[in-house]
Amino acid sequence: MPAACHLRVERCVPKVKTPDMPIALVTCGPAHEPIDAVRRITNHSTGELGAVLSETLQASGFDVVCLRGESAPHPPPPCARVIAFSTNGSLAEALEDLPDLPAVVFHAAALADFHVAPVLGQTPTDAKISSDTAELVLTLRPAKKILPQLRGLFPEALIVGWKYEVDGDTVESLGRARSQITRARTDACVLNGPAYGPGFGFVEADRDEPLHLADKASLARHLTDWAKEKLIRP
Repeated sequence: MPAACHLRVERCVPKVKTPDMPIALVTCGPAHEPIDAVRRITNHSTGELGAVLSETLQASGFDVVCLRGESAPHPPPPCARVIAFSTNGSLAEALEDLPDLPAVVFHAAALADFHVAPVLGQTPTDAKISSDTAELVLTLRPAKKILPQLRGLFPEALIVGWKYEVDGDTVESLGRARSQITRARTDACVLNGPAYGPGFGFVEADRDEPLHLADKASLARHLTDWAKEKLIRP
């Protein structure tokens, strides 16, 4: 694994697991991909939504594991087991190394869609590109997506993906959310962004009509109630 891919347990609250405390896994915050040893590309993400969701789940009785981008500026949820990740690769490693299988996965992390190819014969992690360089051309290559891998890792879990859409309108963005559900074999998708409009759309695989949630708090409450209902249903 590259040197930039590392894990750090930020906070861990010991819990005694019981059948009444299913594990909820939340990923949140941004990943980054290195350009060189000191520079990186990343996405805009505060990690706030993941923290709000983690706290709401924990208050409702879930044992919460939060995989959180290390550069997320929003404070981590205080009552979850928080594990930091840096790159897509370190998040993938953390997911594979989980000691217990989650009952529900909320994959809200803002991951990198591209890797930076080596620059001028240098690898991204072993050299600092000189700031005196007159011109620098970066080559970006598509990164392997983690969401489609979750069904293989957690075959029995409820899985919810996220989709942030900028281009198009509400109808088009809802269509892309449903396409994501089909491709990644998830149970639902949370949709937001300028193409969708204010608030969040919750799109389920087995329901025709999406549900609109006005803000992060109401979305977190709905996701928590939805997961509890699905998990107790015979």
